[in-house]
Amino acid sequence: MSDRDVPFQLDVNGAVVTVEGHPMARLLDVLRTQLHLTGTKEGCGEGECGACSVLLDGRLVNSCLVPLAHAAGARIVTIEGLASGEQLHAVQRAFIEHGGAQCGICTPGMVMAAADLLQRNPEPTLDDIRTGLAGNLCRCTGYMRIFEAVVAAMRQGAAT
Repeated sequence: MSDRDVPFQLDVNGAVVTVEGHPMARLLDVLRTQLHLTGTKEGCGEGECGACSVLLDGRLVNSCLVPLAHAAGARIVTIEGLASGEQLHAVQRAFIEHGGAQCGICTPGMVMAAADLLQRNPEPTLDDIRTGLAGNLCRCTGYMRIFEAVVAAMRQGAAT
């Protein structure tokens, strides 16, 4: 802890935690280093790739762009918090079953974006899915398996 570090209280995946850091520290770094939630990935560090996507008070955000001070008191859901105990979220299961996960760098952000999309729009069209995942970049799958996984999750009732 440095002289500039201050305590912040966060609600992460349903647990209230206190972390210490500079107010401008990136939420991504706090999640990964202090809370050891390494499912949230750093791809570009500039908010362009979506690998670090989390839900902040119900809104999908790039955690590499969120200052710790902005996250104080917020309800944060990471990829680790999307599952219910040992039961994977329908989107997580669909990504596994349909080959939507390849190298794993984009997968957490894609899953978070897909879950957010299906929560907001339980029956998206393929164009809606493309738009909903547009902020997430993947270099491995060519996107078709990812889109198929989102459609499968939709059919499984992922929004409920």
